[in-house]
Amino acid sequence: MQQFLENWGEAAHTTTGFFWMALWAFILGYLISSLIQVFVTEKKMKETMGEEEKKGVLLGTFFGFISSSCSFAALATTKSLFKKGAAFVSSIAFLLASTNLVIELGIIIAVFLGWQFVVGEYVGGILLILISWLLIRLINPKGLIKKARERLNKDEDEDEKEADKSWKEKIKSETGWAKVAKQYGMEWKMVWKDVTIGFTIAGVVAAFVPDSFFRTLFINSGPDVSSFSFLTVVQHIIVGPVAAFLTFIGSMGNIPLAALLFGKGVSFGGVMAFIFSDLVVFPVLRINARYYGWKMSLFILGLLFAALLGTALVLHYSFDLLNFLPDPQDVKIMSAEYFAIDYTFFLNILFLILSGILIYIGFFKRKDVKYMKEMAPKSMTLENIMKYLSFAAYAWLVGGLVVKYFIL
Repeated sequence: MQQFLENWGEAAHTTTGFFWMALWAFILGYLISSLIQVFVTEKKMKETMGEEEKKGVLLGTFFGFISSSCSFAALATTKSLFKKGAAFVSSIAFLLASTNLVIELGIIIAVFLGWQFVVGEYVGGILLILISWLLIRLINPKGLIKKARERLNKDEDEDEKEADKSWKEKIKSETGWAKVAKQYGMEWKMVWKDVTIGFTIAGVVAAFVPDSFFRTLFINSGPDVSSFSFLTVVQHIIVGPVAAFLTFIGSMGNIPLAALLFGKGVSFGGVMAFIFSDLVVFPVLRINARYYGWKMSLFILGLLFAALLGTALVLHYSFDLLNFLPDPQDVKIMSAEYFAIDYTFFLNILFLILSGILIYIGFFKRKDVKYMKEMAPKSMTLENIMKYLSFAAYAWLVGGLVVKYFIL
């Protein structure tokens, strides 16, 4: 019983810590998404990321690089870009860049895993984009793209009324900012259940699942293994995303577990595949289905899964050829001080203040301003299940924190 209580407390602490680490990135991502929804016209978006494919991919990659590393926030911004007229391949480039090419994620990887994995993350991010681009051109899913865009744009009456206004006019008006605030609230409303359940699962896995369980998932792994056969590397690369899909460990939370896997002897390619898997997990699949429909969501899942398999394989053997493969003995699992007074603390405070200002403008000062209605969920039964699971997750977290700080 004592061990269970300790694990419960640690799971709750880990969940809240992971969320605290990612909070400012969430807020930034949803703020960017809301600004795009309100201020950016479809005509302008088509000019920058729509018709010219190479230019669109380049711009999507650049905008993703300077954006958030949080998967959920990146999904919201990607949806906004695509909805406003950005080409599908440009939107995918943004999505991949915003979760793999950002600086803060590289810093965390450097702390836990070392420079080789940082290089692998950035080079791999570019490879993911290039492979996805190639696959999209080969498959050419025009029908799916058309239906997904129509689904997003079916409630655009209000937006069409203001299509002729420039972003400069909108950004100067209080009404424009009130719409940003209400859209910002809507973005959170659409994914709060997935975020809650996903981060809770991450904490449970980190605290309760023993290291040996992960090791058994990857054949022929172990700290004494000096080399891997091709089939072993392929198995590791396939199992990494599958394990992530079944458990969900977000991009900000999976790095310590990736270090654990590598320290226990999982191949470099397998660990990189695990790190890249934050966009092929169930909550992401479900959010994409809410945005684009299940057919497009499953297509995106298959596209990104194929791209990360190819990327991880190329990275593993390229690093092996260059003699850059890292040594598992050099990896040390560090105990994260989630709530330290550091840059994360100050960024969270700053963005929480911004959130408070937006909430005041949109939901108190300008209640009269209309905002976009949330897309109706496809399955109310599933929505209700997710809602009650979220409430159960909150009860679990509160109980665990009480156990950790007041009982043990």
